[in-house]
Amino acid sequence: MAERKIMYVFPGQGSQYAGMGSDLYAEFDVVRQVYAEASEALGYDLCRLSFEDPDGQIGLTRFTQPALLTHSIACLRVLEALLGKPIEPVLAGGHSLGEYTALVAAGSLSFADGLRLVSRRGELMGEHGEGGMLALTVDAATARDIADRFYCQVASCNLPEQTVVGGAEADLEALAGWLAEAMPRKRAVPLATEGAFHTYFMVAAARLFRPVLDDTAFAPPSIAVLSNYTARAHEAAADSIRTRLFFQLFNPVNWVGCLQQAIADGVDCYVEFGGGLGKAEAPAGKRPNLEGIIKKTLKSAGATAEYFGAINAGSLRATAEALAG
Repeated sequence: MAERKIMYVFPGQGSQYAGMGSDLYAEFDVVRQVYAEASEALGYDLCRLSFEDPDGQIGLTRFTQPALLTHSIACLRVLEALLGKPIEPVLAGGHSLGEYTALVAAGSLSFADGLRLVSRRGELMGEHGEGGMLALTVDAATARDIADRFYCQVASCNLPEQTVVGGAEADLEALAGWLAEAMPRKRAVPLATEGAFHTYFMVAAARLFRPVLDDTAFAPPSIAVLSNYTARAHEAAADSIRTRLFFQLFNPVNWVGCLQQAIADGVDCYVEFGGGLGKAEAPAGKRPNLEGIIKKTLKSAGATAEYFGAINAGSLRATAEALAG
């Protein structure tokens, strides 16, 4: 492990599912401790929500965010337990919500404070969410030019040729219609969200979230943590971290910029913790959320690196074996 330059990676919304974490909870004491602490901090039974989701609430932003943060940290703790010692990464980063998980992993935020922050963040994003989001198969500059025509805004730069835009539903519909005629080979894929996140629609949420950030203690991160807003490492000062998280709410997530910074920093091993995608219901059948984006970004940059998913019991064991070898 000492020879690898490892980056922790944490996913954002869209990678949640009912049953998430249930396999780990049944097997590992450290996971049961993580979920007990989360339920105490949140004031509700996160196990029931995450594992059973009887009321269909895991897809609501206010619940999605703490559920994903908890699952990601639980996966990290399991990997540490399997290895018998902490990993020593050089960098951490996460997509949107995942940035908060990265700050928890780096010791800048306590787990309990991180949960309270993302719980309130999720509430505000859901309450003030209007409009929707489209994933466009174009670069950020082209997406920005198109979005400007329709009162929309770039919300996330995921890949060199994949950019998410957000706006009012009618404006997005007009944008998609224009794209189909003007650029028929390009796609506009609707995303399942409660609003146009990371756009001007979130300004009211950010203003209400600022006092919550101001009342939260931040320590200097023990490792470099990338900011979605700047695509550079957070500074050590608490006030600087707070401002970056404030602006993150209504500005684009520059995820491709974060990955390009990781490549420039010489990262040669990516370990993604938490969440999962795919039609399979059981955790064992899920695949990591950001794997494709990471590998495509590496390829476009002409870089090579190892990638490991650490999202369920099977992948955690495989990752531990590979890292220990």
